[in-house]
Amino acid sequence: MNWTPSLVEDRLAEAADTLHRLPETRVQGHASTWPPYIRESWSTDEVTLRRPPPSAAAITRMDETLPWLQLLDPVDAKIVWARADGKPWKVISWEVGMTRSAAHRHWLFALCVIAWKLNGHRIPKHITKAELIARTRAAANSQPTIRRTKSEMTQGGMKA
Repeated sequence: MNWTPSLVEDRLAEAADTLHRLPETRVQGHASTWPPYIRESWSTDEVTLRRPPPSAAAITRMDETLPWLQLLDPVDAKIVWARADGKPWKVISWEVGMTRSAAHRHWLFALCVIAWKLNGHRIPKHITKAELIARTRAAANSQPTIRRTKSEMTQGGMKA
């Protein structure tokens, strides 16, 4: 598979979604002797509906995807993960202390770094962010790739 920044972005967004859908961790050993219907009637909290838990294939893809963030600088990894998590650019810019355009450049560069390394290339030492982005785009345009839809990614298979 030829990785492109858009495929990397899709995979990271799926990983963030999968992580949110995992069941909550609970402290073991605390129990109540009251029947559940009495505890429910005392509760004033609103009921929050959760999406169904992720499939085993989605969890496996998430486990493959999360180490990609270690390929990046900590600030770039923070930007990439916040964007995959759906945070708006204004919040991300404030959290990392950059302008929106600078945060966007770091995000795009980080996606290109991940795609570049997943494709088995080494990043040249003396290359600018703009040059790496241009090379990644040129490589993506020269080779046709199969872009998977979100439903195909969650099903784990590709259509022929």
